Amino acid sequence: MKHGCPNQNCNYHQKRESIIKDGTFKRRDDSRIIQRYKCKSCGTRFSSSTFSLAKGQMKRRVNRMVYELLCSKMSMNRIARVLRINPKTVARKLDYHAKRCAIKNKNFRAYLRVKQVEHIQFDDLITIEHTKMKPLSISMVVNAKNRSILGFRVSRIPANGLLAEKSRRKYGKRKSEHLRELRSLFGEIKNCVKPNALVQSDDHSVYNSVVRTYLPQATHQQFIGGRGCSTGQGELKRLGFDPIFTLNHNFAMLRDGIGKLIRKTWGTTKCPDALRKHLEIYMCYHNENLGMLTPLPGGSYF
Repeated sequence: MKHGCPNQNCNYHQKRESIIKDGTFKRRDDSRIIQRYKCKSCGTRFSSSTFSLAKGQMKRRVNRMVYELLCSKMSMNRIARVLRINPKTVARKLDYHAKRCAIKNKNFRAYLRVKQVEHIQFDDLITIEHTKMKPLSISMVVNAKNRSILGFRVSRIPANGLLAEKSRRKYGKRKSEHLRELRSLFGEIKNCVKPNALVQSDDHSVYNSVVRTYLPQATHQQFIGGRGCSTGQGELKRLGFDPIFTLNHNFAMLRDGIGKLIRKTWGTTKCPDALRKHLEIYMCYHNENLGMLTPLPGGSYF
């Protein structure tokens, strides 16, 4: 038993000394046999699923399928149709998987503090909320050796180019959160990277100052960005050699895996918080497929 008594008023709260087994029960929604426990001190009864993130769920059997389909270019409404469940159920599963994956991603970064990364690449992917006049930036850091994702941030940025004036006229001034979120990202992953690591990025004006602040001993290489393909694959540059190919390949996989990031789509992301949750799930799924994280077997998402 990993947990102690859940009763906060008990003298043995979160302690296992007074815990004894108290029978089992068959869970209705997935037919699993669940162990019950009892605290000898206060008499509180609980089970092995009491402390689970999936506590109270009624459709645990679809958890794994929802997890995989969310990273397979399916919209939430299409997932609901395929699995024959309510779209509200898919929305709740998204929140559940986001919490579960956030824990796994945090543990992955804790592991990298011991086995630090020697070579990283980072850049921004541009997407939108519900209109091109409200763009979003996804800042991402990857391990250049094995393509694993170390972290990401979603930030609001103002429209530029021909849409800038039209955006200000229609929606007002839009404050840029890019620099703040980029600093937050490097503050999160700086202990996962060796102090003298090689850092590669494009020639964005703020990148060098951020790297010098959080990784002052690192070697920072900046490359002039290439022109995006006319077919719309902006991350796959028309270059003979792409020095940050690992990162751009990850961005291309990201657009291919998350339906909300497809360039021309009806499933646009209207809420940056929902996009953060979806990216948290994709990061976990991506690193699992690379063998960086150990996937839970079968339907063991409990």
